[in-house]
Amino acid sequence: MIRTELTRMFGLKHPVILAPMGGVSGGALAAAVSNAGGLGLVGGGYGDPEWLHAELSRVSAATDRPWGMGLITWSIQPGVVELALRYRPAAVVLSFGDPRPHAAAIKKAGAKLICQVQDVAQARTALEAGADLIVAEGNEAGGHSGARATLPLVPAVVDEAAPVPVVAAGGIADGRGLAAALMLGAQGALIGTRFYASVEALAPARIKAQLVAGSGDDTARTRVFDVVRGYDWPPHFPGRALRNSFLERWNGREAELAAALATERPAYQNAAQAADPDTAVVWAGEAIDLIKSIESAERLVQRISTEAEAQLDRAARLVAH
Repeated sequence: MIRTELTRMFGLKHPVILAPMGGVSGGALAAAVSNAGGLGLVGGGYGDPEWLHAELSRVSAATDRPWGMGLITWSIQPGVVELALRYRPAAVVLSFGDPRPHAAAIKKAGAKLICQVQDVAQARTALEAGADLIVAEGNEAGGHSGARATLPLVPAVVDEAAPVPVVAAGGIADGRGLAAALMLGAQGALIGTRFYASVEALAPARIKAQLVAGSGDDTARTRVFDVVRGYDWPPHFPGRALRNSFLERWNGREAELAAALATERPAYQNAAQAADPDTAVVWAGEAIDLIKSIESAERLVQRISTEAEAQLDRAARLVAH
């Protein structure tokens, strides 16, 4: 069994956190991860109140283990943090923006403040906010990320943040990735795309099948899906997604796409409603090569941790005394 500052902080059996993927990490998936001994996080995304009520009710009813939820910081509207805290999450994750305006309310409610960062400067801001835990996210991750890669970013943030514990994210999909994160000084791993392809994830079967069949070579970082959906993401946070016809048509032509929204947005919305992966976005990380099947969240948590233990044992035997 692996024991780290992360497992001690939340009383976990495994140093594994479910990434709060908006619209994917619902209450059932978060509860399944928590019940398996990891930390399940509901993906609050842009903070839709109706969705949050439904999914936070679901997770709080389905587990008595610690769980949390995440929000996209720059998009937080008045009342959303307070709404989430009424469900008494053990942790709130703030990503992509300044966490300081919301930190006091989160900590006053007794929740741990987890800040996801994409560079060292953001880690300093998280420390100023009083973060209890920092997630260092590399751009191998599915969805939005910064310019830094996981391997060099994690130890840099670990050094900057000490003694505040750090968790690694980005391109981690199995026990080898978790073991590597621990060797970089992280206290665990936050994993997204691997759990996207799980039984409990809020995604159509055809999308999950795409993740199983796909390769990291099939992903690209782009802003076109944010443009067509009308989300005002800061331009330095593009998102990694599976390549499809829409991406290939518009990538690099964002200004032209913005000028054509009168026709392109309704067509995109129809495709998204139909879960048409040839047009609609499927956020996916580079590690999808390692996804071979759709599995339960419980099985994934246990297998990833067991694999990591085996890798750490193997590494220890490489040292000659």
